[in-house]
Amino acid sequence: MSLSKLATAGAVLMTLAVTACSQTAQQQRATGGAALGAAGGALVGQAIGGNTESTLIGAGAGALLGAVLATSGGPQPRDQEMCRYQDRYGRIFTAPCDERYYRRGY
Repeated sequence: MSLSKLATAGAVLMTLAVTACSQTAQQQRATGGAALGAAGGALVGQAIGGNTESTLIGAGAGALLGAVLATSGGPQPRDQEMCRYQDRYGRIFTAPCDERYYRRGY
């Protein structure tokens, strides 16, 4: 396996590892965009430069651009807020907030 292919595979694996750690919807959009951007940037960098350095530069630039575009484009669905509730036995738990929270109906 050539060094550029190994570097590209490493960049994609590292991005997937970071994607698995995402928690909020915005973080998931950002890491998904970064993963797609890194893969596309690596391919473009390899096609233009034909060496490892250009592949890595393309992957880095693509990851940055992909993350920015994924989080800034258009209206995004509202991230689910977590609320604290108390059941009839007095136990307190957290769960996603219902619509009364967003309409300020509490």
